[in-house]
Amino acid sequence: MKKVLIIAPHPDDETIGCGGTILSHKFKGDKIYQLIMTQMSKKHGWSNKKIIMRKKEIKKVSAAYKFSNTYQLNFSTGRLDNIPFEDLIKKTFQIIKKINPEIIYMPYHLDVHTDHQITAKAVQACIKWFRAPSIKKVLMYETISETDFNFLSLDNFKPNTFVDISNFIKTKNKILSIYKSEIGRHPFPRSVEAVRSLAILRGIQSGYNFAEGFHLVFQR
Repeated sequence: MKKVLIIAPHPDDETIGCGGTILSHKFKGDKIYQLIMTQMSKKHGWSNKKIIMRKKEIKKVSAAYKFSNTYQLNFSTGRLDNIPFEDLIKKTFQIIKKINPEIIYMPYHLDVHTDHQITAKAVQACIKWFRAPSIKKVLMYETISETDFNFLSLDNFKPNTFVDISNFIKTKNKILSIYKSEIGRHPFPRSVEAVRSLAILRGIQSGYNFAEGFHLVFQR
């Protein structure tokens, strides 16, 4: 049994990026933890209705994956660039040390969304082997609508590790559908059709019916 930590800037990133892999880990008997970096707040224009809806979605998704725990740092959505970076590192590291995971999944460092970029940078500061010796493997996942929309970067996401999710694609999409506040209809990028199509593409690249692709940061 391994301890696995999924770090998501926002709720739904974990499912879009590695929902099938989460289910695969759970099937193998691993303990799965989630860390969500941000939350909606009335202070920054989110309605009370939207905030309540999001909280319910997080609870339902956590139950669907059977996470051992879901941690939330509650920084304001879309405003991680306003938070002192040392605070981000400190609070992220506290959760990592509390869990002592062997495997971490994190967002791609060149995603177009600033929250994703800053989350990846903060995680990077926390995963040095002499600071967190429990960590044996770190992978970056792709988030459709963020990873693929960074048109200014010449270093596009190139997966070098694939996970067969053929047995989990239906459940992944069912869980994705819980996020009614975020999921739209095709051709909206965050749609069940788009996520399924990406899984087909990654499957073609790796020899599976459906797969998720990752960029392996390190393994030791």
